[in-house]
Amino acid sequence: MTLSAQARYDVIIVGGGPVGLTLALALGRSAPGIRVALVDRRPLSVPRDNRASAIAAGVRHIFEALGVWSAMAPQSQPIAAMRITDSGANDLARPLFLEFDGEAAPGEPFAHMVPNQASGGALLEAASGLFDMVAPAEILDWSGDGALARLHLADGQVLVAPLVVAADGANSGLRQRAGIATWGHDYRQTGLVATIAHELAHEGIAYEHFRPAGPFASLPLPGNRSSLVWTETVEDAPRYLALPPEQLALEIEGVMGSTLGSVTLEDKLMGFPLRLQLAQSFIGPRLALVGDAAHVVHPIAGQGLNLGLKDVAALAEVIVEAMRLGLDHGSADVLERYQSWRRFDTASMAAVTDGMNRLFSNDAAPLRALRDFGLGLVDRAGPIKSALIRAAAGGSGPRLLSGLPI
Repeated sequence: MTLSAQARYDVIIVGGGPVGLTLALALGRSAPGIRVALVDRRPLSVPRDNRASAIAAGVRHIFEALGVWSAMAPQSQPIAAMRITDSGANDLARPLFLEFDGEAAPGEPFAHMVPNQASGGALLEAASGLFDMVAPAEILDWSGDGALARLHLADGQVLVAPLVVAADGANSGLRQRAGIATWGHDYRQTGLVATIAHELAHEGIAYEHFRPAGPFASLPLPGNRSSLVWTETVEDAPRYLALPPEQLALEIEGVMGSTLGSVTLEDKLMGFPLRLQLAQSFIGPRLALVGDAAHVVHPIAGQGLNLGLKDVAALAEVIVEAMRLGLDHGSADVLERYQSWRRFDTASMAAVTDGMNRLFSNDAAPLRALRDFGLGLVDRAGPIKSALIRAAAGGSGPRLLSGLPI
């Protein structure tokens, strides 16, 4: 196929999840006339499940700057406070060791729980017409040599652009084709997720209960509903996944200490393996990795999606500024700025979540005494608590994180 028969773009994004969609929208809104293609192996559509994601204040600013938060907000639940408890395997009591109020700044919650249907629907509607959707599509080959990267699709199409962005998940095919290795380890834990309805009002409070197998978190949703994310060992998780809904609800009530009264399951319990995985490089020849393609961290702090959307804010700014200056936005020098912007934050969060999981996912009495003492100190230290809230809110760095246009 000759170059004239190829489809030419400024940026090609592979992966139509929330990270890929947000990047496409950020580029389309910040650089009118930019030619963007979004490629996915499945048809692009609004998620059908009723899962939700924790969105930190800084990341919410991205959605505000892109004009989509107003469509998400009515269906979202601000987190008014977080309460952290700790107990051993056979403890009946769940003493409160640490409590955060929910404001990153006066009147500004540090996080919201946003249903995936709300965020996906808002992003798809806002991005309509801003880019070409190439989906469903299977990628046969990728090349980053020369002045243009090339994607060869199974239907015979060839897409070319100065830059390809891999937003295609933890098992990124583009990352593997580029020969970018990863490092990390398997936690031998399973993350279990479900949505529940409950008898008592949550009052906007998120609970995180540390248990020997790992943390058990209930995150408030609109109404008397909560999103559950909890960690079990790979040996015990299959038992929970096989339980009938009524019996599983009783197990959940027991783990929660009946904090929210009786519960019922709104959807099927799902499980996914937990691991730490960091790409050794976030960039390659005419390639940038974002989201889970670049990093996978433990969900203990609820920062996985937030890290990916911070990638979007940084990469979009780097691309748009380079294009305004007439630079090659897919060159190694330009992409290195993106990598240097994101590597430290990502590595820091990976270290924090890995350390927290190691510290709290055990029932050793000396460690329990140490961590409970530390939690108590933090709870009584106002400045430290405020600093932790600001860090979790993630509002510094690229302009979009402060709600400013690029």
